[in-house]
Amino acid sequence: MHNVGKIDRIIRLSLAVLLAILFFTQVLESKFFIFLAFMLVMTSLRKCCPLYALLGLGTCGVKLDETKKIIETEPLDLKKL
Repeated sequence: MHNVGKIDRIIRLSLAVLLAILFFTQVLESKFFIFLAFMLVMTSLRKCCPLYALLGLGTCGVKLDETKKIIETEPLDLKKL
């Protein structure tokens, strides 16, 4: 499932490059920023952001069918157990 659009991916990659440059030039010293840059690159390359998925958001412009089940389930019949 893709939920990250083209412009969003460009922004993520640009921000990741900026964070990496600031980290390696020792402007930002916390390792959190290089981790954040890595996560931005990964979500950009995979075109999927887990946070967007949790919140039900997306920037790719693809409309999802809300009536279609993602996971097919069957009701549990306790009488058969």
